[in-house]
Amino acid sequence: MAPKPKKKCCSSKPKCKRCPLRMMANGTLPAGFTVKKRKLVKVKKTNISG
Repeated sequence: MAPKPKKKCCSSKPKCKRCPLRMMANGTLPAGFTVKKRKLVKVKKTNISG
């Protein structure tokens, strides 16, 4: 099982394994999440109906 991402990047060098920025770059961030301003946020579901 993959490690859970932290809620906020601590911006240390080197990056830890649970850093949301590193996980996003590696493609291991769980579905439905993204990183904005070094913080882990949920992606809003968009309802597109024409």
